[in-house]
Amino acid sequence: MKLYDYFRSSAAYRVRIALNLKGLEYEAVPVHLVKDGGQHLQSAYRAINPSALLPSLQDDGATVTQSLSIIEYLEETHPFMPLLPHGALDRARVRALAQMVACDIHPITNLRVLKYLTGTLGVSEDAKTAWYRHWVREGLAAIETQLAHAPETGRFCHGDTPTMADCCLVPQVFNALRFSVDMAAYPTVERIGAACSELPAFAAAHPSQQNDAE
Repeated sequence: MKLYDYFRSSAAYRVRIALNLKGLEYEAVPVHLVKDGGQHLQSAYRAINPSALLPSLQDDGATVTQSLSIIEYLEETHPFMPLLPHGALDRARVRALAQMVACDIHPITNLRVLKYLTGTLGVSEDAKTAWYRHWVREGLAAIETQLAHAPETGRFCHGDTPTMADCCLVPQVFNALRFSVDMAAYPTVERIGAACSELPAFAAAHPSQQNDAE
């Protein structure tokens, strides 16, 4: 397996966690999002993923894109160490929590959106940071409510073993801390993030542990 990766990409970070939780070996191929005008925008990478987004996973000659689709693919092809629970309602809950990060927060706070704000629209750095913090706070507040008030929440987002929801939550917490978002308002999110950080699979996926880390 080959993962086209960038150490600080939260979407790629999700997949690294999933691969590690399942104990799968893979080759990480760094694609820098800033150097050379963005290596993901060059023709070599666009030939792999026409959307020019990270990550992409190559396995048995096929390419899978979009982080949640990649995690679902890994779940179906390597069902040991499951990242989705058994029951239909439980699986729906985990998917919903994952999508609250991947669909609600991430698309409007990722690098290409922030670059458009400052580069094309001429938004100041302070205003860009305010934009980021606003949408992250909105998203984390909703996730905190879901987690804090649900009996299904355990040591992790769903029960006492990590799921796809945790794979998504931890990178979002990392990014929130990078932008100095005060996490005190999200104690359940903080608690779960701390529990995840104790597991080797999460620690090894951390951006600081990647070969292309700066």
